[in-house]
Amino acid sequence: MMRKFLAVALLVLLVGLFFISAAFAEVTFNYGASERIRQEIWDNLVDLKTLPPSNTAYDRNFFRFRTSLWGSADFNKDTGAYLKLTSEIFYNLGPYKQPSGPKLAPKNFERLDEGEMVFDNLYIKANNVFGLPVDLKVGRQDFLGPDMYGEGFLIADGTPGDGSRTFYFNAAKAKWRINQDHSVDFVYITNRARDEYLPVWRTAVPNAGTYYNNKKILNASDEQAFVVYGRDKLSENLTIEPYYIFKKEEGFQFPFGVTPPKSVTPALDLNTIGARVVYQIAPWKLGGEFAHQFGDYDGGTDRSAYGGYVFGSRKFADMTLKPEFEIRFVYLSGDKPDTEKNESWDPLFSRNPYWNELLIYTEIYENIKQNYAIPGYWSNLQLYMAKVKMDLTPDTNLSLSYQYLRANEKANTVSSYKAMFGNGNERGHLPTFLLSHKFSKNIDAFLQYEYFIPGSFYADNAKNGQFLRWQLQFKI
Repeated sequence: MMRKFLAVALLVLLVGLFFISAAFAEVTFNYGASERIRQEIWDNLVDLKTLPPSNTAYDRNFFRFRTSLWGSADFNKDTGAYLKLTSEIFYNLGPYKQPSGPKLAPKNFERLDEGEMVFDNLYIKANNVFGLPVDLKVGRQDFLGPDMYGEGFLIADGTPGDGSRTFYFNAAKAKWRINQDHSVDFVYITNRARDEYLPVWRTAVPNAGTYYNNKKILNASDEQAFVVYGRDKLSENLTIEPYYIFKKEEGFQFPFGVTPPKSVTPALDLNTIGARVVYQIAPWKLGGEFAHQFGDYDGGTDRSAYGGYVFGSRKFADMTLKPEFEIRFVYLSGDKPDTEKNESWDPLFSRNPYWNELLIYTEIYENIKQNYAIPGYWSNLQLYMAKVKMDLTPDTNLSLSYQYLRANEKANTVSSYKAMFGNGNERGHLPTFLLSHKFSKNIDAFLQYEYFIPGSFYADNAKNGQFLRWQLQFKI
């Protein structure tokens, strides 16, 4: 009841500010729209063809049509409001189809997933509050682009269950601008397993697939967090970003299309402390990030983990194609089978495609005890990557990478999926390809392909996996 009251109060506040400002000030309005068309093909991704055939493990070939409408109102140079509505429709060519009923029978699977229309963003902002160097933003908002924390290692996507349809956080953020070179963000986050704060428009259908009580499943549980994030420019070339994040994961609360595993994870209180450092002296860029996690589950089991990455890059701006080379190493701890505590890395709010797109689907059954059937739970990983980006034309870019992947520990999953995994630590080899082109300021497109060659971490009968996607996007 309190959550619904807060949501209604925020909506009333936004409407009230709109009409008050319209009556007593010169309001500047802006608006726009976008349409994103994608086709994705998943070949042997979810289980590498190691498990008995089922709809959840079938190969997938589908179209996604995402439509967004947005509008903003700037009441003056320091205050404003922003609203964005988004809807995404899926059409499955097969063999995977969208479950449409509680019984797993052929008649309860459909090609069309009509999706739902949601409040993608809805927030108010106020800069220089009371004449102080403090900026506020309250409501549903993204932490991307200029609002991104680092490169999104821990905070990027607040709604991993809907893929790239939305990325929002229900949050209140205060930025204290200490001076030109130093600032601190204080952020409170409250994300729900399903959207309970604002209305969702969807045709009533039975609970099935990725919907529960007629709403999209966005997280494996309700979540809350408090973040303190600093940005410090120590010199012309050196920046450091220290942070502390407390997160509470409430534990699984509903079935995800089928009955949850018996080893349902209890609620978790987790602390994360770390820092990101970047040193730039053109044309070189060096950096890294490291974080330690500690906390406990309801019942007393400890959780302790660590993760981070280092990278180095060099851009050759004077050469033809302007190539930029990068090497990177990533380490995320895994759960040790011979200890009572859990040592697996928790990606917090970064359960989304990061270093590649393909592996987030292959990891579903591996980490189902941590995040149930939602992709993007990065953990138990060593990644060695070499990457090159180049400008084929001023509007055409090509990115290529080779990634060698290892696991720190054997897979610790539920018995239903153990046949997918072997006894080694080599995950495999993963080359990636991404070609993007900008036709105009309003139209862009890309073609993406990734190929996975599994190693001894997976069963001997594991098949090679492929991920293919193309996209066309229109903006006005």
